[in-house]
Amino acid sequence: MTTAITEPVNTPIEQTRWRIDPDRSSVEFEVATLWGLMTVGGHFGSYDGTLDLSRTPAIELTIDADSLDTNHAVRDEHLRSAEFFDVENHPYVRFVSDSATLSGQRLKASGRLHAAGCSMPLELDGWLRRAGDELEIDVVTFADHRQLGMPTWSPLGMLRTTSKLTVRGRLVSGSDLY
Repeated sequence: MTTAITEPVNTPIEQTRWRIDPDRSSVEFEVATLWGLMTVGGHFGSYDGTLDLSRTPAIELTIDADSLDTNHAVRDEHLRSAEFFDVENHPYVRFVSDSATLSGQRLKASGRLHAAGCSMPLELDGWLRRAGDELEIDVVTFADHRQLGMPTWSPLGMLRTTSKLTVRGRLVSGSDLY
């Protein structure tokens, strides 16, 4: 078995515009339901994001809310409805950072999450790691969907008020996607 040795990239993370590669990344969510006995998870299939620590905003993530998928068509339509994401009037979910810092591989950011015509403050905590001439990203945050005007009930029982949001995958330098 041969192990490839990759040379470090000469361009620092801080001075490069990075774009999420949607073919090798994921934007996922989880929320506890049935009084915490069951977790419903899903993902968004269409999104675009950038990271550039030399500018403000340093992080932008735009998600097509209609691309929501929990692997249950009736639930997905309900989540797309005016009661939750209201995709007809608000087709995108966006995160825009106010500040972002990188300490070693540790990424911390704060900003605003915009969804369903509302916005809320959000803190991100994650990791950026070199992978050849790309970056691996792993970010987790928690959002109280009440702050976005979304309900805390469901036909099967109480929803927890906090949803876990995870972004994992690869970032490539901005020119590599064009």
